[in-house]
Amino acid sequence: TNTLLVVKALIEADKDFDLILFPDARHGFAMHPFMMRNRWDYFVEHLLGAEPPIGYEMRSQE
Repeated sequence: TNTLLVVKALIEADKDFDLILFPDARHGFAMHPFMMRNRWDYFVEHLLGAEPPIGYEMRSQE
């Protein structure tokens, strides 16, 4: 797949990267609580330079 081609290129270029896979999903996983929590953790860590809180939960707006 295209994703694996990008991963291969990043590895060959010795670049750091983060990747989350949703095995049974297509493109509709952005609002999945796991994805939302990990996105916020990434922002907190890489943009704020802080440690994300442990054990918090993202609640669905449904």
